[in-house]
Amino acid sequence: FDIEKYDNWQLMIESSKWLGVPYKYAGNTKAGVDCSGFTTAIYKTVYNKQLHRRSVDQYTQDCRKVSRTGLTSGDLVFFSTSGGGNTVDNISHVGIYLKKNKFIHASSSRGVVVDDLNTKYYVQHWVTGGRVK
Repeated sequence: FDIEKYDNWQLMIESSKWLGVPYKYAGNTKAGVDCSGFTTAIYKTVYNKQLHRRSVDQYTQDCRKVSRTGLTSGDLVFFSTSGGGNTVDNISHVGIYLKKNKFIHASSSRGVVVDDLNTKYYVQHWVTGGRVK
């Protein structure tokens, strides 16, 4: 998608530098990163904010709830990808909302990629959105 003049350029440019970085469990560098390591790194660079390291803690301790229809650029999006139901207690994946239903995240199978929230997989595993406090 195109970056427009009113978009959060710093977020878009910094997150794009991570595209293609391979997935690495517990990683937090461009040599390899997991989902919460990615969001932590982006938030530190772009917003100078320190997030908790685990995705569930990022929601419960760093965010306030935002509905899917209320998402804005920079909000975090949370999923339950490990089974057990789509509840806050089962959050196991996090990404950063960009715009127009697109979000960037560290996929365990594809590394850092941009995906669409309307993709069947992400609709089925959606838990909530979060705006960092």
